[in-house]
Formats: sequence, structure tokens, C-alpha cells
Amino acid sequence: MTVSLSDHVGGTDAAMPRVTVIQNSPDAGLDRFAEWLTGVDVRLVRPDLGETLPGPAEVGDGLVVLGGPMTAYDDATAPWLRPLRDLLAVVSATDVPALGICLGAQLLAVARGGRVELAAPPGREVGVIDVRWRPEAASDALVGPVVETATAARTSPQPSMHGDAVVDLPRGAVWLASSVTYPFQAFRIGSAWGLQFHPEAGVETMRAWADGHDDVDTEDVVAQMTACAEAVEACGRGLADAFVTLIRDRAATRRVSV
Repeated sequence: MTVSLSDHVGGTDAAMPRVTVIQNSPDAGLDRFAEWLTGVDVRLVRPDLGETLPGPAEVGDGLVVLGGPMTAYDDATAPWLRPLRDLLAVVSATDVPALGICLGAQLLAVARGGRVELAAPPGREVGVIDVRWRPEAASDALVGPVVETATAARTSPQPSMHGDAVVDLPRGAVWLASSVTYPFQAFRIGSAWGLQFHPEAGVETMRAWADGHDDVDTEDVVAQMTACAEAVEACGRGLADAFVTLIRDRAATRRVSV
């Protein structure tokens, strides 16, 4: 049964714009986005628990696809990934704002014809990374407001925890950000955005993820998150706010056209 998180994000309102969130794993939830996605009715769907994915017409005014430990091609282990890629392909070709985070970004890239490399040679990217905004990001509807608050070097610190990586963007995608280790940290294709980093992740989530990898120094990751806490939160909250604005704008347009 689909769960509504509206009690946690501002109350229930029949006229409130609705965003569907696809959670692929018990350890990769909304985290801080649960409190930052305000003024919208958040509907959580757990295909990893057997819940049915919505159709494109059922996602509402926005779609978020979260991360997970599986790969973007891991259909045998996670059989809902193929229909989820299909959902992303269709929704990203409409006017519905969609956001893919980490695995979600990789699924979006593959869904639209890009390519993900498993266990990419540069190795696991962990801790707080400097997301380097490209010139195209300044005018982007989602990341533009964050770019305005970035450092003079046009970077923003953000949590990261991944070993697979997008290595070919889909044709027609707009490249928005990179890092020292991996080039494709953010991109836009149609009405959808892919973020390889984790703007939703707080320190305890990062601690838990780090604990799950023998090759990761958990205390170093926690120290990075603590040292950059204010800037990390400001960037993550800014992205959540911008996404809510896109959802509400889409809902307003839909009401006018009805």
C-alpha cells in the first residue's frame, strides 16, 4: 500500500501538489528531504517491498527516484528496475518535474540512452565532494538557485557514496556539474534531473552507508560531514526548495488548463 508522508511535510490538503517518491532500498530513504519537501503531498512507493510502481499519469506533479545498493542494470535482483526505467523515460518526456538521486540518476541516464559503468575504475567516491557547476547550471531551473550561493570557484560541497558512475550522457542531455573524480555529477534531460551526489543525506545516513563498506573510513566521512555541515545543508535545502517550486508551478499550470 502506498504511504503518504503529508503529515511530515506540511499536512494534508486535497489541493496540495503531489509528488511520488520511489524508494528502492530500506537504507536509502528521503532522509532530510522528508522535512525539506514542504507544501507538497509526498506519496512514498516501496517497490522493494512489493508495492506496484505508478503509471506515468499517476505520479502527480513530480517524481523522485532515490538511491540503493543495486546497479542500474540489476533487473534480476530488483525486477522493478526495468519498469522504473520505463517510467523515467516517459515522465522525463512530459512536463512533470522528475529528480533521480545517485542510483536514480543512473537509471534516468540509462532510460534515456546513456551508459553507466559498474565499479568504475576511478573507484568509490565517498564523503563530501566539491560539486563543480558548469556554466549551463547558472540558468537551470533546479540547480541555478544553488549556483548563486556557491563559492567563488563555483563549487558546492555535497555528500557522495557510489562506485558505479554515468560515463555517457543521453543524447540531448544538458551537463550541469562535475567533480574531480567523476565528470557527470548533475545533468538535465527533458523535464528530469539526475544528481549523482546525495543532497538528501544527513550525517547519520552517511555514517550508516560508510559502515557498510570495508574500504571506507567511517570516521573520516563523519568528520567531513561535520566540518561542512552548514554548507552541505544549505545546498541540499536549496535543491529541495527549487524542486518544490517546480512541482508547484507544474500543478498551477495543470489547474489552469483543466
